[in-house]
Parts: sequence; structure tokens; C-alpha cells
Amino acid sequence: MSGRYRPPPFWGRALYPFLMPLRLYNTLTKKEEDFVLLAPPCVTMYTCGPTVYSRPHIGNYSSFLMADILRRWLEVGHGYDVKHVKNITDVGHLLHDADHGDDKIQKEAEKENVHPLEIAKRHIEEYLEDEKLLNILEPAYRPRATEFIEQMKTMTEALLTSGHAYVIGDGVYFDVTSKTLTPYGALSGNTIDAVKAGARVAIKEEKKHPSDFALWKFCVSENVSHILRWPSPQLLPTSHYSLPTIPEGFPGWHIECSTMSRSLLGDQIDIHTGGEDNIFPHHECEIAQSESVTGKKPFVRYWLHKRRIDMGGAKMSKSLGNVLSLDDIRERGFDPMDLRYYLLSVHYRTHLKFSWKGMDDARKARRSIVEWMKESEDAECSLSPRLSAEVRLRRTKEGERVRGRDEGTEQWQKKFAEAMDADINTPAALAAVFDCMTWSRTSPLSSDERKSLRSFCGSLSHTFGCFDAAEEVIPRDVQSLMDARAAARAAKNFAESDRLRGFIEKTGYEVRDTPKGQVVRRR
Repeated sequence: MSGRYRPPPFWGRALYPFLMPLRLYNTLTKKEEDFVLLAPPCVTMYTCGPTVYSRPHIGNYSSFLMADILRRWLEVGHGYDVKHVKNITDVGHLLHDADHGDDKIQKEAEKENVHPLEIAKRHIEEYLEDEKLLNILEPAYRPRATEFIEQMKTMTEALLTSGHAYVIGDGVYFDVTSKTLTPYGALSGNTIDAVKAGARVAIKEEKKHPSDFALWKFCVSENVSHILRWPSPQLLPTSHYSLPTIPEGFPGWHIECSTMSRSLLGDQIDIHTGGEDNIFPHHECEIAQSESVTGKKPFVRYWLHKRRIDMGGAKMSKSLGNVLSLDDIRERGFDPMDLRYYLLSVHYRTHLKFSWKGMDDARKARRSIVEWMKESEDAECSLSPRLSAEVRLRRTKEGERVRGRDEGTEQWQKKFAEAMDADINTPAALAAVFDCMTWSRTSPLSSDERKSLRSFCGSLSHTFGCFDAAEEVIPRDVQSLMDARAAARAAKNFAESDRLRGFIEKTGYEVRDTPKGQVVRRR
């Protein structure tokens, strides 16, 4: 599935003439590095998408949003053409990310007595709708694992031929002790000797090493009832592994991403993103498979991983039952853009401890930026003269520390760009925005400065993707109170006006009196 996205306007050197090299923290090398492309100006980027056995939760979306803002800055700030692939896993992902047990999608299908692809179809539709609500850019491709089975079989055959894989009774396994270009464990910091099977990788007596992982599973023993199945790869003679015939099977989880990435982006790519839970074993296995097939190193130049979200003192996880969906956020009265802002306001390599107070603070902060940007777009007057003398004095005192009058808007553009180029430091970038907001409201701006400010706001809007003003639908009962209050003010009955304001605030809305009349919004 594809839907090529048209990049937003490129500001780059025109707005950020002081751009420094973009630096990204590479999980593989454990340090920040200058971003250097394989084939400028195109960036190849792969993101591990959802396994569609249930609706993705906000922890999943935090990872997708990290990839989204990185892509936006690559396009908006640096003018790169990003070829972005985000997969959908609709088969082969077994429980606990292991090599045994039930397929997650089939397990859910059995509960509802439906075909696994019906489960996948339902949750794919939910996922795509959620991404639209969160304003996540459409990738160049959204491959589904079931669409690349033949390519997975071809890669498995190549690994068998090269000696990196072997066959046992229940499937084909990758040999982690075989000579790989990047040592197995380098991404996660593990070593072959130190890695034990544990909860995520099953121990099988037939395996050469406990950490060997499945490339292809046969529909035998515990997998005999697996519904989604295909003819197995062309393997070694049946006598080699003591099976009378070659049974049908299905791919292992790890081979799927290696295959889809190689098929759509090539043997080597610039960036691979995902959640920190993907580091081991999934991304570790991707490196081993891909480099062993292509003979090229590195498979990925920059690995970026989003830290988890904690909920109630524990990580947000479906297995723990402490997840929140986008519907849960909306039922509490929040806009999806409030959630987008909240998740992006924390650096991607920092654990976010989710709270409803945090959501409320995010809503207020986001709205303050939206209001300021709307002011900056008003071409009829400058930002500061429209304010009353009292408000100007208060804001001037508040903004004394950031009033760089002689430097103009450029100082905030520079701080914003420096923050984004420093490993996508969104908290520092937003701090520059708030400082710019205070400065612009306390300094008389020339026509050129207002024009520059509007350009900066446009770049900011495209980069963060959550500052577009939207008309809020006011409930009828609140609108009736607003109409009554307007009538009271027109009659100069200010006591009644104040009384009605109190009623409106009890409904969860607040009223502001402006030169154009009263404005109401959710608190």
C-alpha cells in the first residue's frame, strides 16, 4: 500500500541560514553522530509499524510520532526527500515475541471465532484512522507482511545456502554463532555468551544456541492449526532434517522487516526507527539477517529508538492491561492534537510518565501557541500595539530576560533549529518558541519582523504538526449561556454577565472578552 506524500514547503537555508549538521543518537554506536546520507538528497527510512492483533495504544503512537517529527524536520529544515516505509505486521508475530506459541493475530481470531485476516483488517482500519487524527504523515509505502511472503522465502533460502541458517523439526533457524558482519548483540549491548533465552526467546534442545531465532516456522506440532500458511522455502534434502515431506509454514517475525526494508529501500538504509522494546531481539535479528544476505555493512546507518511510556509506575503494555487508546484520550475531552503535543514535548530518549495533569498542561501550552500563531498571521496590525497598556506592562516584566530587540526573530529561529539539530531536542525547541512568543508580544515589531515571524510560525507548524487552529464545536447549553451573557453585557448588566460567566466555567469552558466580542473555549 502506498500513498506518496507531497513534502511541505522547504524553509531550510532561507529561514535557517545558520543550520548546523543534524546530529542523531545512534543506538548501535551509543553516541551522537553527524547525519550523513547514503545517497543525497534522498533519505531512506524504515519504521517498525504495528502488529494488528488489537488497536494500537498511545505508547505505540509515541514511537510513530518520534519518526514523524524526525521526518518532518528532515524535509522542512534540511530539504531532504524522505522515502519512508512503515510496515504492518499481519502474520507471524508470536506471543511474547518468541519462536513458539500462538500467533498474536490468530489468538485474537480464535477468541471471536473469525478468520485472522478479519481481525487484521479491522485493526488496520482503526490504526489508519488514528494516524490521520494524530496528523501523522502518510509514508511512501505501508507494506503488509502477507504481501512479501515470496521475498521472505527467498531470503531464508539464501541464508540456508550461505550457512547462516539450519533446519530442525519445527522450522528454519538463524545461527547467531555464524560469522556475521556486525557481531550479534552489538545493538543491544549483549554478547553471544551472555545472552540467554529468558522469557522472550524459547529454548529448544534442537537449536544450536539458545538465542538462535526462527526464520520460518513449519505447521507441525503446536503450529499445526496455524491458519495463515504457505508452501515452505526450497530447503535442503528432506533426509537432512528427518522429515518425510516439507510441511507448509509461515514466516518468523524478524525476517519480515528485513525483507520489506530490502525490497522497498535497498540493501542499506539511512535510518531505522522503533520503540526501545524492538532493540532486542527484533532489531538485533534484523541486522544479522540482512547483512548476512547482502554482505553489506552497515544494514542501517542510524538506529533511533523511542523510550517507553510509563503508566501508574509500570511501562504501558498490552500484556499488563494498562494501555490507553486514542478513544480513551478523546473521551476525557482532549483533542488528538493535545496528545500529539504531549508526546512530542518530551525528548524521545526520555521516559514519559503519563498523567492526566500532563495532558491538561499540554492542552493549555498547545492552545497558547495556537493563539499566538493566529495573532502573528494577522496582517492588519502588529502583535504588540493591539495589546492594552496594562497587558503590555505585565508581559514586558515577564519577558525582560528574552527581549533581544536588536537581534529580531532570527535569534529564536536559530535556537529552534539548534535544538532540532541536536538529536531532535523537542523540549529545547519548544522553549525557544515560548521565548519567541514572549519577545514578540513585548517588542514593537517592524513589517519585516512580522513577516519573518510568520515564516517562522509556518515552519514551526509544519515541523510539529499540531498547531493548526481548529474551530471548536460549542455545546448548545454553553452557547445559550454565551448568548445570554452577550445580551447582559450589551445592556451593561455586568453583575448578570459575571453570574453567567460562573455558570459557563462550571461546564468546563472559559470566557474571554476581546475587541471582537466574547470568545469561549474548553478549559
